[in-house]
Amino acid sequence: MEMMDVVNEADEVIGQAEHNEVYEKKLAHRICHILIFNDEGKMALQLRSRHKKFCPNHWVTAVGGHVQAGESYEQAALREMKEEVGVQIPVTFLRKDRYDHPVLNIIKFLGTFTAKYNGPFEVNPEEVDTVEFFSLDEIKKMIADGEKFHPELLFLLRNAYGIQ
Repeated sequence: MEMMDVVNEADEVIGQAEHNEVYEKKLAHRICHILIFNDEGKMALQLRSRHKKFCPNHWVTAVGGHVQAGESYEQAALREMKEEVGVQIPVTFLRKDRYDHPVLNIIKFLGTFTAKYNGPFEVNPEEVDTVEFFSLDEIKKMIADGEKFHPELLFLLRNAYGIQ
C-alpha cells in the first residue's frame, strides 16, 4: 500500500492518503522526474512498460514517479531511479512546477532534477521497456511524427526547453 502526501495549492503537506484514494478523490500530490543527459547532450527517455495502467508504451522522462509520504522530491527521485533504471547517481534540482493534469483533472506538483550518465541502465521490466538517448531535435521530430509521449514529459519539455 503506497501512502502519499496530500498537498494544498502552495505544495504544503496537509495530510496523507493511499495512492488509489489520491486519484479517486483527485487530491493534489507530488511527482518527481529526472532528466538524464549523456556526455553528448542527448536526453534519456524511458519507454513505459505495456503493463502500466496509465500511458503504457509512452515515452516519459528517464525516471519518474510518486513522492511517497514523508519523502522529499529528491529522496523520491533517487528511490525511483534505483527502482526503474537500476542506477544511483547524483542529481541536481532543475525546477518545480504546478501541473494541472488535463485528462485526470488533478493537481500535481512536479519536482524535476537533472543528472549526467552515459549508461548502461538495468531496467525493471514491470516498469520500463527500454531507455534510449535522443537529441532535443530528435525528440521534437518524434513529437511532430505523433509518437506517444506522456503528458507530464510534454509539459516539462515545453516549460524547461521550449519544445512544442
